[in-house]
Amino acid sequence: MAKPMVAIVGRPNVGKSTFFNYIVGKRLSIVKDEPGVTRDRIYAEANWRGRDFTLVDTAGIETGTKDTILNQMKEQANIAISIADVIVFVTDINQGITPQDEVVATMIRKTSKPVVLVCNKADNIGKMKDDIYEFYNLGFDTPYPVSSTNALGIGDVLDAIYENLPPQEENENDDDIINVAVIGKPNVGKSSLVNKILGENRVIVSDVAGTTRDAIDSYFENQTGKYNFIDTAGIRRKSKINESIEKFSIMRSLLAVERADVCLLLIDATEGVTEQDTKIAGEAHEAGKGIIIVINKWDEIEKETGTLEKYKKEVYTKLAYLTYAPVLFISAKTRTKS
Repeated sequence: MAKPMVAIVGRPNVGKSTFFNYIVGKRLSIVKDEPGVTRDRIYAEANWRGRDFTLVDTAGIETGTKDTILNQMKEQANIAISIADVIVFVTDINQGITPQDEVVATMIRKTSKPVVLVCNKADNIGKMKDDIYEFYNLGFDTPYPVSSTNALGIGDVLDAIYENLPPQEENENDDDIINVAVIGKPNVGKSSLVNKILGENRVIVSDVAGTTRDAIDSYFENQTGKYNFIDTAGIRRKSKINESIEKFSIMRSLLAVERADVCLLLIDATEGVTEQDTKIAGEAHEAGKGIIIVINKWDEIEKETGTLEKYKKEVYTKLAYLTYAPVLFISAKTRTKS
């Protein structure tokens, strides 16, 4: 099942990334490396006191700006907050509370989620003891003075995160579970495929609604192994994204790719490989994930001798960087495979 998610948020230049990088980059007992990732990530898997969780780094929340890029950064931080189980709010103890901190605090309080308040850059915690009291005015529980640069106080913060994590779900830390993200454009049959898998030859199945996760996580176990299928929202072209809900769906889908061990890339057989399919495939490829290309709605294609091999050749021509990925031809609707 999905691990809890912990989002690090705050205004720019308070040391969020330093805090994140210390936990993720050092060879501490709390860090578990995720193999095969070839691009910079905004999050990583961590473990503290035996509990796994996903740590998410976000761009600084810049308020009161009309800059498009800065607003997009703020939006991404909002998305991270929306899907987080625990929020780590990072401030700068040297600067005290700023108007931007107050705006971020107001934004976080609206979520009613547990918050761990971090006062970073306390390079000499003993001398800064009195400086911490100002931060109680933000309305959260105990402020934690830390120095991410010098690794001071971070253990206390991790203890606070641990204590605020939701109750542990069954199978949450089962390393034998293979996470499978079902990705693709809208209306290519992702949910239908997952439903068919869950409905056949199942031993243990439990669904977890995805209001605070990446779409829907579904645990499935049979004689071949244990699986967590992540049914993602369809990824549209950016030019067709007008609503914030769509943007949330895209971020959750991309997070699903990062969480996955294997990605099932669904393609509509009647449309063939489109430009958007290549972009979605690229996300999984660049993340170093295992990929299986699934051509759905194969029952709707008129066939003659050699149709399947010809179609497969066209798929590999358009997805030349995925020649290592097997191609399967199915109909989720009729439960058939070619």
